[in-house]
Amino acid sequence: MDAVRLIRAGRHALAQSRVALDIVAEAWQAQALAQAIGGQLALVGPPELRVEARGLSESGGRGCGVLDQLVLRAGGIRAAQLTEVTDAREALLGLGGLLGEVGIALVGVACATDEEGLYWQCIEAIDAADESSDRVRAMLRRLTLRDQGSTPGAARDSTAGAS
Repeated sequence: MDAVRLIRAGRHALAQSRVALDIVAEAWQAQALAQAIGGQLALVGPPELRVEARGLSESGGRGCGVLDQLVLRAGGIRAAQLTEVTDAREALLGLGGLLGEVGIALVGVACATDEEGLYWQCIEAIDAADESSDRVRAMLRRLTLRDQGSTPGAARDSTAGAS
């Protein structure tokens, strides 16, 4: 299944999640998807994204630390269905949006819970989503620079003169 379809499925599942453990499960699902998309782009994505894509895959993997019981609640690891990333920009924009939504939902869960274990799971998941979001933004910047036909240094030089 294409990355964009899986991201849409993740956003829908997150929006349908009503209880804390389902929201946390969807956060780990999003991290598994970040890992899978990063891995796919590292292998066959645009050359300028491959190093950062490996980083996304690694950060997504670190964010999947407690997928065991939580994923079973959600019916399996959705990211295992990933077969291709047909449009890297669209997939990264969607993934960035999903990770942002996950972060917001997790803040809500963390603020509402009195259970210390769940609170710390949320904090870890927020950190993981934030790290993955940083990687996604870096990859989107690289794509933008590529499309503009410039290098990172040239972009900084042109903005420095505009100040």
